[in-house]
Amino acid sequence: MSFDLSLLGWTDVRAAELPVDTVPARVARVDRGAAEVIAADGQHHVRYGARVRRASAGDPVALPCVGDWAALRWLPEGRFEVDAVLPRSSAFVRGGVSRDSRGGLSGDGQGQVLAANVDIVFVAEPSMHSTDFADLGRIERLVALAWESGGTPVVLLTKSDLFEQGLDGLLADVRAAAPGVEVHAVSSMLGEGVQPVRGLLGGSRTAVVLGPSGAGKSTLVNALAGGEVMETQQVRAADGRGRHTTVHRELIPLPGGGLVIDTPGIRRVGLYEMSEGVDLVFSDIEALAGQCRFDDCGHDSEPGCAVLAALESGELPERRLHSWRKLQREAAWMAGRTDARLRKEQQNKWKIIHKEMRRSGRNRP
Repeated sequence: MSFDLSLLGWTDVRAAELPVDTVPARVARVDRGAAEVIAADGQHHVRYGARVRRASAGDPVALPCVGDWAALRWLPEGRFEVDAVLPRSSAFVRGGVSRDSRGGLSGDGQGQVLAANVDIVFVAEPSMHSTDFADLGRIERLVALAWESGGTPVVLLTKSDLFEQGLDGLLADVRAAAPGVEVHAVSSMLGEGVQPVRGLLGGSRTAVVLGPSGAGKSTLVNALAGGEVMETQQVRAADGRGRHTTVHRELIPLPGGGLVIDTPGIRRVGLYEMSEGVDLVFSDIEALAGQCRFDDCGHDSEPGCAVLAALESGELPERRLHSWRKLQREAAWMAGRTDARLRKEQQNKWKIIHKEMRRSGRNRP
């Protein structure tokens, strides 16, 4: 089976980046040192070459991921290998953040790429999850990462048919939590709201669907594809929680154009090298901060603080200010961890250089 790579997003710009004597392919799935890729002559199972393994040894972000464009080199033994990963136009990266035994943040400052070369990030949040409404804090976090990735975030309130009343109010709350972001209510089972979402994926545009287990991500992918391309399961009746139907990330070309990446449910996503993502999500707070009396206002107890004034008047919800402070602290912490890791790598590099210089000096006649 042959493929028109232009329908997968291949362009003349990417062609100019392709190493000599290699062929392009898009990564559809990865699995421990190997990948399923789509090339012009069909699908291939390929292993990573030495250059890719060296590049990723010190930085997991350099590993091939779903959505990447890879350069394949033909080997004498009659198979392809991944010789290089082409530069990414966008990358959704989560930080290596977890909770330690004392409840604090821990991690190595390194990240993991969940999807690459993505145009749209669908943040899927169930509009009714057991007895709880949408998790606005999770939406804010994922939208911040989406902006940082280089893709355009779109929030999808899934399973809208299960929300008995107050859907308009919920949509308003979500729009307030994600200023400037499109928000759609979708019922994949009934087909309601699917067409406007499908309309965002014309041509060769690529979307990734992110959200918790039970959000209906695979059901949404099936609705977009117009058929059963991903296995689905029902949410458990006992506790309302979703089960991990999708256990790997996979790139799926859609009939009529466009591609979508389905992902497993995400329990926690740490920030990674955040620069503007948090500011964009909390543009309302950033605007208020610009009105404070003091430029270095910490929005704690300072006189003339516009943020605290908005909090007191009810213009700014306390939940949103708490979420902003939390993500600001996490972004600063991750930046410090990343800087420390880079300094350590630089020190190790210089140690090797100095060691080689001393060895060369001893060998001189």
